[in-house]
Amino acid sequence: MGRYLIEPFDRSDRSDRYATERYQGAAGRNWWSCDPTLRLLMRRHLGDGYAWAEPHLDRLGALMGGPVAAWAEETDRNPPRLEKYDKWGRDVSEVVMPPSFHAARQALMADNFTSPAFAAEARAHHADPAALAAAWTYLLDQADIGMGCALGTGGDMVVQLAERHAPPDVRDRVREIFANGYYSGEAAQMLTERTGGSDLAALETTATPAGDAWLLTGFKWFASNANGSAFVVLARLPEGAVAPFLVLWERRDGSRNGVRIRRLKDKLGTRSVASGEVEFADAEAFLLMDRPEGEGAGTGSGSGSGLGTMMKLTNAARLGVSMMGVGVARRALVESLCYAAAREAFGRPLIEQPLMRRKLAELIVEVEAAQALVFDGHLGPRLRLAPALIKLRASRLGVTAASDAVEIHGGNGYIEQWPVARLLRDAQVNPIWEGGDNILCLDVRRAMLRENAHEPFLDRLRAAATSDLVHARIDDLTKAVTAWSALDPAVAEARLYPLAQFMADVYAAALLEEQATWGLDDGRKALVARLYAEAHLVDRGPLRGIDAPADDPFDVLAAGALTR
Repeated sequence: MGRYLIEPFDRSDRSDRYATERYQGAAGRNWWSCDPTLRLLMRRHLGDGYAWAEPHLDRLGALMGGPVAAWAEETDRNPPRLEKYDKWGRDVSEVVMPPSFHAARQALMADNFTSPAFAAEARAHHADPAALAAAWTYLLDQADIGMGCALGTGGDMVVQLAERHAPPDVRDRVREIFANGYYSGEAAQMLTERTGGSDLAALETTATPAGDAWLLTGFKWFASNANGSAFVVLARLPEGAVAPFLVLWERRDGSRNGVRIRRLKDKLGTRSVASGEVEFADAEAFLLMDRPEGEGAGTGSGSGSGLGTMMKLTNAARLGVSMMGVGVARRALVESLCYAAAREAFGRPLIEQPLMRRKLAELIVEVEAAQALVFDGHLGPRLRLAPALIKLRASRLGVTAASDAVEIHGGNGYIEQWPVARLLRDAQVNPIWEGGDNILCLDVRRAMLRENAHEPFLDRLRAAATSDLVHARIDDLTKAVTAWSALDPAVAEARLYPLAQFMADVYAAALLEEQATWGLDDGRKALVARLYAEAHLVDRGPLRGIDAPADDPFDVLAAGALTR
């Protein structure tokens, strides 16, 4: 029995109905051992290294589903706070994180699949470090996408740009800061200003040359992980061009840099990442791109546009946000399956009710389709179109899946003591981070018009698909791209969204069929692929499928979605 009083009005014949211990959701489970879909992906991508990796993944699943999930709830209730001034009124801009955050970060860094040391060990045992890193972030994002942002924001961007362009002494400092890898919580991207985050022409922060360094002056409106140590900051050069700069919390001489945190944002969700308004007052900075000759003193080694490199790394960040979306969706699915199995109505569990079975079956299929997209984006061929399309689908699914979970929980889902309320609050940021739907669609257009990126994308779909239906839809998509390219520019822009959705639909359908050929799950994935294609690629007719033959695939789907 639980540690609570049994009320006198709880008759013995129904007291079990509300027994708290009956309603175990995702928290407290091993998220590796209870997830057959993740095990399938790892068996495929790890190959001979799976046997070595499995105990590590099992340990990680227990960590994420146990302590990390509990610490996430505690941090959400006790978010970061800003100590703006010391006792003499001097600006210290210190972000104070709660003990639960520090405990979670310490445990994650001690079992960090993204660290250089773990990657080297994985290679020695013939296990792909990228696959293990993807599993690590997938499991973490089920617990806390805010922590995922705090640890992972911009680390690869800071290190790669610093390696190419920073002065040697500064590059050495960056290497020290990121000795434990990109995913260590030391970085931040500071791009967004009060004018917005996507319109670079409106950028107001300025850069002034100061020897081989620069001085930045300006104000960033939304900076996540404001308590980091190394920042990539966009600012305007004297000649007007926009460029990326490296700003460290301390100057070269060890003194405090001109960086001030005005306030922390009071956010709807993702409270475990400190998001703030950051001011630069003659902050020492280092240019992260090469300037054309004659336009001032550029420093550093390497060649090429740092801004161009930064935009390429933004696509990697979009895949990171996509992982957050599918992580939330997976957690919402598990919470929904657990609650529906325990909750009774009309004399039987919700999970036995036909309408609930339909809803849960659809959720399982959508989550696995998004999972296929996200893992292909991380581990499959590098496709220029993929990050925008994957983020468009996965980040939105996180919101709708969390909303479904709230509905399935009924009034309980609307209460903060139950976990799904936080999921919904957290998920809302994913369609915003690294570009909203419209920005993603504009990137799809840019990739098609400038790079013909649709051609290798369509080739990938043709190679993955196995059914006549999906191949026919790939042909239709090819015709749709041709028709779109002939439209008036304004009309073409307005129709980017349905075109991108069409692309994402066919992409997911093809990947699910490819997974079905792996032969790792006794044909279940073929069922998922068929159901997804029927839902997204088939004309249901004037009766919208009401006259279709009876079919209840829920038991097969559920057995392969969650192991109890």
